Amino acid sequence: MKKLPAAYSGLCLEVMKYPHFVFKLIYVGLVLALIIGAQESIAGDVTTGWSFRKSLPNNFKSYGYKVVKSKQGHPVRDGKSSMRFEIRAGDCSWTSGWSDCKKDRERHELMSKSDWSKGEHWYHWSIFIPRDYEIIYPVKNALAQFHQHGDHPVFMFQNAGGGYHVDNQTVGYTLHQNRILTDEEMRGKWSDILVHARWSHKSDGFFRVYVNGNVVPSYVWSGKTKNKGKRVYFKFGIYRSFVSRRPGDEPTQVVYYDSVAKAKSCKKATKFFDCEAIRQ
Repeated sequence: MKKLPAAYSGLCLEVMKYPHFVFKLIYVGLVLALIIGAQESIAGDVTTGWSFRKSLPNNFKSYGYKVVKSKQGHPVRDGKSSMRFEIRAGDCSWTSGWSDCKKDRERHELMSKSDWSKGEHWYHWSIFIPRDYEIIYPVKNALAQFHQHGDHPVFMFQNAGGGYHVDNQTVGYTLHQNRILTDEEMRGKWSDILVHARWSHKSDGFFRVYVNGNVVPSYVWSGKTKNKGKRVYFKFGIYRSFVSRRPGDEPTQVVYYDSVAKAKSCKKATKFFDCEAIRQ
C-alpha cells in the first residue's frame, strides 16, 4: 500500500482530533449554499432572460443597489421583490479605462452580461419614481440606456426636467429627445416600458418604445441603431452626468425597477402588454 503524503496524513489526524469542528464547517457551508440559492431565486423574481453585473464596480456603495421585498414596505410591480437603486452626492465609481470621478459623473448602474450585434429583440422593464424624487436638470439624469461596448450610447432614457425622454444618440450625440411620459404620469406609480429593437449599422434598423400597455408605439426610430462591428448592451439604475452644472451637491435619489426582461418575442418579454394587438 502506498503511503499517504505527509500533508494528507496531517489533515486526517486533524479531522480525527476535531470532528465537531469539521462538522460545523460542513454545516456552515450548507447554510451558505441555501442563502445563495435563495438570492438567485429572488433575482429570478425581478429579471427574466438575462443576468447583470455592476457597471463600474470600484467604489460601488452597498446601498447603491439592493433587491427588496414588498413585505418590507417597498413598491413591487410583480411578484414579491423589486430592485432599489440609490445615489448620493459624491457616489462616483470607476473601472479600468473609465472614471466617473474624473468625468463629472455619479452613478449606481447594473449592466447586462448579454449583448447584441444584430437581429430583433424585445426588452421590458418597470420603473417606479417616488413622489419625493428631486429633478436635477440641467444635470443629465439617465434612468436606463442601451450602450455600445467601447463606444457611445445609442438610446438613453432621461429624466430631463421630469418624466421620461428617449434620448437618441445613434450619431454620437443627442440627435433628438422625445418625451414618452410626463413627470406626473410617473411619480408614485409604476411605469411599464417595452422596447422592440433591431440592431443594425444599416438603414434596416429600428427602435420602438411602447408605454403602459399602449399598443401604439410612443417613440419610433427607423435607421441605423448602432455602429458597425459594435455590440449593444443594456444598463439601468441611476446615472447623473455633468453634475457641476448645478451649484452644490446633488440630492439623494431613489428609483425602483422590476420585471426587467429580455426575449426574442414580445410575449416572452412581458405580460403587461397585449402583444397580439401591438402595432409595429
